[in-house]
Amino acid sequence: MHKTQRRKKGIWKAAAVATVLLAAVLLLTLRITEVKVTGNERYTREELVNILFPDNLSRNSLVCLFRNRFQEHVQIPFVEDYEIMFQGPGRVEVIVYEKSVVGYVSYMSSYMYFDKDGIIVESANEALPGIPLVTGLKFGQIVLYQKLPLEKEETFQEILNLTQVLSIYGLQVDRIQFGAYGEIVLYLQDIEVLLGSGGNLNDKVSELNDMLPQLRGRRGILHLEDYDETNIRAGYTFEPKEP
Repeated sequence: MHKTQRRKKGIWKAAAVATVLLAAVLLLTLRITEVKVTGNERYTREELVNILFPDNLSRNSLVCLFRNRFQEHVQIPFVEDYEIMFQGPGRVEVIVYEKSVVGYVSYMSSYMYFDKDGIIVESANEALPGIPLVTGLKFGQIVLYQKLPLEKEETFQEILNLTQVLSIYGLQVDRIQFGAYGEIVLYLQDIEVLLGSGGNLNDKVSELNDMLPQLRGRRGILHLEDYDETNIRAGYTFEPKEP
C-alpha cells in the first residue's frame, strides 16, 4: 500500500517537473515576430524596432515582458516614454510618446531643443528636419531639462504664438530670426518673409500660406510687415532676388 502511494507520488512529481520544464522551454523559445508601432513621427517603425529589439534575446516574449515591467525603459532621444502592449504570444504594440518640441537654438557646437514651455528637452549634434532653428535670441547658460534662460522672457511667448500659428497652417520653416527690436523674419528655403514686430501674426501667416504655391521655386523677400486684412492699403510686396 505504501509502495503504491510512493509510486503515485513519484509519478505526480515527475509529471509536475516535466510540465514545468515544458512550460519553461515553450516560454524561452517563444519569440516576438510581429511589432506594431504607433505614435511615432521622429522615427520610422524600423528604427524603433531596431532600438527596442536589437537581438534575439530581446525578442523573447518572456524576457521582453520582464524587462518592460521591472527594468527602466531604453532612453531614446526625443521620446518621453513608450509602452509595450502584448496582443498575443508573438505580437506586441509599441505606443510611443514623443517629446513636444517647438524649436531649437545653437549653443556651444550643439543643438538644444526646447518644448512649448521653454524647457530644454534634448541636446543633439545634428539638426532634425521639421523643427525650426531660432536665431537672434539672447540667453545665458543653457542646462538640459531647465528653462531656456532668455534675456527677455516675453520673447518666448512670441515664439510659442508663432509656432502655434505655423502649425495650424501646416507650414514648416527652416529658421525663425528675431531682430533687436522684436521684428521677426521667417526663412523658407530661398524665401525670406518679413513679419514685422509680431502684430497680426495669424493674418500674415494665413496670407503667406495662400501665396506659397505661387512662390515655389522663386527667390526673394516677401514683405508682410504692414499687412492687415482689414486695411486694403496695408498690402504686401515680393522683392525678387537674382539666382
